[in-house]
Amino acid sequence: MRGLRRGVSRREFLRAAGVAGALGVSGGLLGARVARGQGGGHGGIRGEASGGHGGNRVVGDVDLSRFDPSKFLREFYWGDERKEGGRTVREYELVAEPVEIEVAPGVMYPAWAYNGQVPGPTLRAREGDRLRVAFKNGDTHPHTIHFHGFHPANMDGVFELVGPGQEFVYEFEAGPFGCHLYHCHTMPLKKHIEKGLYGAFIVDPREGRPEADEMVMVMNGFDTDFDGENEVYGVNTVAFHYQRHPVKIKRGELVRIYVVNALEFDLVNSFHIHANFFDYYPTGTRLEPSEFTDTKMFAQGERGIMEFRYRFPGRFMFHAHVSEFAELGWMGLFEVEG
Repeated sequence: MRGLRRGVSRREFLRAAGVAGALGVSGGLLGARVARGQGGGHGGIRGEASGGHGGNRVVGDVDLSRFDPSKFLREFYWGDERKEGGRTVREYELVAEPVEIEVAPGVMYPAWAYNGQVPGPTLRAREGDRLRVAFKNGDTHPHTIHFHGFHPANMDGVFELVGPGQEFVYEFEAGPFGCHLYHCHTMPLKKHIEKGLYGAFIVDPREGRPEADEMVMVMNGFDTDFDGENEVYGVNTVAFHYQRHPVKIKRGELVRIYVVNALEFDLVNSFHIHANFFDYYPTGTRLEPSEFTDTKMFAQGERGIMEFRYRFPGRFMFHAHVSEFAELGWMGLFEVEG
C-alpha cells in the first residue's frame, strides 16, 4: 500500500476503497484522500441516503482462478473411499505450504495454507468412518494438524511436530457428528492459525440430515500490516466477495450453513441474516436446534449449523453484527430466486 500519507491506516484505506466503489468513483480507490475521523454508516460517509450499503463493492475483483470463494462454498472433500473388513475408510491428503493469497483486490497476504488455499479444504465424513489423513509439511517451519473431535492422544497434533519436508499420517474414527474444525497447533499458536492453517471438518450423523442446499462459511480475518490486529475481514477469506457475487439460493428450499469462526486477534465474531430467522445447532452435535434467531455470536474456534428458508425472492444481506467487521469485508448477499 505505497503512497498513503501519514495518519491514514490501512484499515481506513480499505474502508475508503469500499466507499469509492459505492459512489462510482473512477480512477481507482480513494486511498490517501480519507482522513482520520471521517465516516459513519456502512459506507463510511455520514449522511449518505443509501447508507453506503453498496460500498463494499471494492473496485475490481481478486484473481478467482487462484481461489474462488463461490466455488469453495459448496465443495466438500470426502477423501478417497475404500472398504476394509466391511468398514468405510476415507483417505485424505493435506500439504502445509507458504502461499501468497489475495484477500481483497490488489491486497496480497503471505499465508501458510493447507493445499495452497485459505481456508483449507472442507473435510467431510460420516460418523464411524475410519479416517486417514496423510499430512506433508512443504514449509520451512514445523506444522501439525489438530482435529476437533475424538481421537487417541498420539493423533492430537500437539506434540507430534512435523518438520520441514517430513510426513505424518493421522488415523482415527470420525466422531462425534457435528461441525468441527482443524488447524495447526504449533507454537506460537496464534501465528500459525492467523496465517491461514485452518479449515472446516464436518462429520455427518449415521442417519444423515434432511436434504438441503449445504454450504460452508469460515469467518476469518487478516493482519495485512502485521501490527497484531486485522485489517481485512471476510467469509471464506475474500473481503466483500459475496457482495460482488451473491450466494444464489431458491425460495422455500432448506439452506444449511456450516459456520466456523477461525478469526484470530478479535475475541468475538457474529453472523446476522436479514429479513429471516434460522434454527441454530451449536457445534452441530444435536439433531434438535437450541434456538431460533437471526444473530449468533461466536467466540474463537466456535462453530455451529444454521438452517433456514427464505419466503420471498430478492436480495437479502448477511454480515457480521460487529459493524467494523462488516465495513472491512465481512458482508454478503443471498440472492433468492423463484
